[in-house]
Amino acid sequence: MTAPTALFIGGNGIISSACSALAVERGFDLTLLNRGTDSKRPPIEGARHLTGDADHLEDVDLGEYDVVVNFRSFLPSAVEKDVALFTGRTGQYVYISSASAYQKPVARLPITESTPLHNPWWQYSRDKIASEDVLVAAYRNAGFPATIVRPSHTYDRTLIPIEGGWTQLDRMLRGEPVVVHGDGTSLWTLTHNTDFAVAFVGLLNNPRAIGDTFQITSDEVLPWDAITNILGDALGVTPSIVHVASETIARTIPEWGPGLLGDKAHSVIFDNTKVRSVVPEYRAVTPFWKGAREIAEWHLASPDRQKVDADLNARLDALVAAA
Repeated sequence: MTAPTALFIGGNGIISSACSALAVERGFDLTLLNRGTDSKRPPIEGARHLTGDADHLEDVDLGEYDVVVNFRSFLPSAVEKDVALFTGRTGQYVYISSASAYQKPVARLPITESTPLHNPWWQYSRDKIASEDVLVAAYRNAGFPATIVRPSHTYDRTLIPIEGGWTQLDRMLRGEPVVVHGDGTSLWTLTHNTDFAVAFVGLLNNPRAIGDTFQITSDEVLPWDAITNILGDALGVTPSIVHVASETIARTIPEWGPGLLGDKAHSVIFDNTKVRSVVPEYRAVTPFWKGAREIAEWHLASPDRQKVDADLNARLDALVAAA
């Protein structure tokens, strides 16, 4: 039997690297298109590598594939170009959307694929919604073989999932207070990238996934205080947490505002029944306490990974002083 062919546009990111490795392991003849290599992650063994710009795919000699996945598409205009480029050249086009596109504030839990899409705070999410609309129309009007996947907060050892990244972990290690939004009790879901990959690769070259939408998340739900304390435990310290209203944080650190007010400040619980109906073997098996240890070990292994933002530190100090 001939191995199914797949093109991953952007194959060395947090989500895509795990999906790429598993796709090769599962027997896909995989080609990766990237601008260059990612020093945070080793190259994917067993995959072909193309160098090109995801924004100018028309300039790359791509060929035809059973599956095309675009991990690097953020605007509806880019999706429109992909539909034109890959019509008749692939049996399945997979678009990576975002669970942040779901209605905020959430009106009903758990979140399913039928939860309305509406995010007045975050342009990133609105662009994902508009991109999905392009694909839904292309499937309905012309049978374009689209599959939409909505990850939530997916991480690997390189990603610190609390706002502020290493700067906040450095504060923990120095015994300085760390800032957590709200009262720390809103609920969140963190998904390890290797878990995500199991469900994702199960959707590839799968006729039951064509024309449909799937969210892929862990079933573990944690309050933000617990997430912060688990990271502290992985570092061998007990964080001193200061709670600050999300709106106040957004005013003081405006670059955090859209993602905080449009996503992280809202409790989320996801129902993964639909993806399991198509990929029955999917189970998220990595609890965050294990993932947190990976994060701590990776960052502590090299001073180059321990970058402290002095300006952010000053703004965090101001928030703590005013709390």
